[in-house]
Amino acid sequence: MDRKQRYQLLFNKINQYNSGDKGITRVAYTNEEQTCTHAFMRMCKDEGLDIRMDQCGNVIARREGRIKGLPPVLMGSHLDTVYQGGKYDGVVGVTAALEVVKRMNDQGIETDHPIEIISFACEESSRFGVSTVGSKAMAGVFDKEKVRYLKDRDGVTMEEAFSLCALEIDNIQYASRNGENIKAFFELHVEQGPVLINNNKKIGIVTGIAAPVRLSIKIIGTPSHSGTTPMDMRQDALLGASEIALVLEKAALIEQDYGTVATVGVVDVHFGAMNVVPGEVEIKVDIRSTSVDSRQRVLDHLYQTIELVQRNRQLTIISQEIISEEPVLLSTEMIEVMETVCKKQEIAYQLMASGAGHDAMNMVKLCPTGLIFVPSVNGLSHHPDEYTDLDDILLGIEVLEKVILHYSKFENN
Repeated sequence: MDRKQRYQLLFNKINQYNSGDKGITRVAYTNEEQTCTHAFMRMCKDEGLDIRMDQCGNVIARREGRIKGLPPVLMGSHLDTVYQGGKYDGVVGVTAALEVVKRMNDQGIETDHPIEIISFACEESSRFGVSTVGSKAMAGVFDKEKVRYLKDRDGVTMEEAFSLCALEIDNIQYASRNGENIKAFFELHVEQGPVLINNNKKIGIVTGIAAPVRLSIKIIGTPSHSGTTPMDMRQDALLGASEIALVLEKAALIEQDYGTVATVGVVDVHFGAMNVVPGEVEIKVDIRSTSVDSRQRVLDHLYQTIELVQRNRQLTIISQEIISEEPVLLSTEMIEVMETVCKKQEIAYQLMASGAGHDAMNMVKLCPTGLIFVPSVNGLSHHPDEYTDLDDILLGIEVLEKVILHYSKFENN
């Protein structure tokens, strides 16, 4: 069996764990996800790795190095999915890491530094509304009191979900590796966007991970009869919301050189009816960028627009910031190493930002971190039709293998 066949078999084995009939549903801390996780642990054990699961449910599979006491080099991603998701998001990074170890074992390679594969728990926010739980816990930045009583769609709390997996949320702080000497972390992931495909590139070297500011904005006007209220006497909340959304788009387009994006993802017309001028609308806004200054300019423009719309349309507008996170810049040294690998291998690559969050953004708090993207066909992700060509994944594995060997100091690399 050649490497391509072997990896395809590994990939297929992981994706047999699925509770849905459309796409892949392997949601965090469920039976399917836990069964998959334990199957992966057995696969790692078959490669001679030392396996442990921490207090958050993260799997750490360790391959010892030649020299005792050196800090480990880490690689990995996650196995959980969204509801009715695709086969590639997260899984590619975890299986790629195991394939790298398989290649080392095949060639009898010994590295100076130990190497660890990490399968992070609960990367997706789909079950409890909170994302990258495992990597937050490992980085020592997880606030259990804020999430303890969050419920899934079936009313199960996060604390109960932990308990059903023989985990105790009160012990989650012991998953922290803050203060430990870790040499590097690498994550291979599908892009989840159309940039690489559209630019005919095979590898994306991520320079930074965008972080969102999210707001809930309530626009309050006056509900009135659509037939008897003259156009110049209306206080239409939906038109006010629409004006805000369109100006927000223009503000983000001005900042597109910084990779800044802005989205109105929710529009809720309260008590909407065809024959009623909308009296109350709530919109939810997501503004992301790797540049804090650029994101702030869009946010400032949004607030100015809110004031204008409120005055000109005689509306009451209440805005509330839901979350504001800091963008993450990744290691410049690692970016240069990955560029060198791509150039030597004559792989078409580009530097790019990530608009989506990943476990890598929390690992930055522990050690220098690198993030590698492989193309997503049509930019589709979190969807049953998500697809990345097998040859593109194998090319990503080659890059991952080279950088892991570089940082773990394999003398013949």
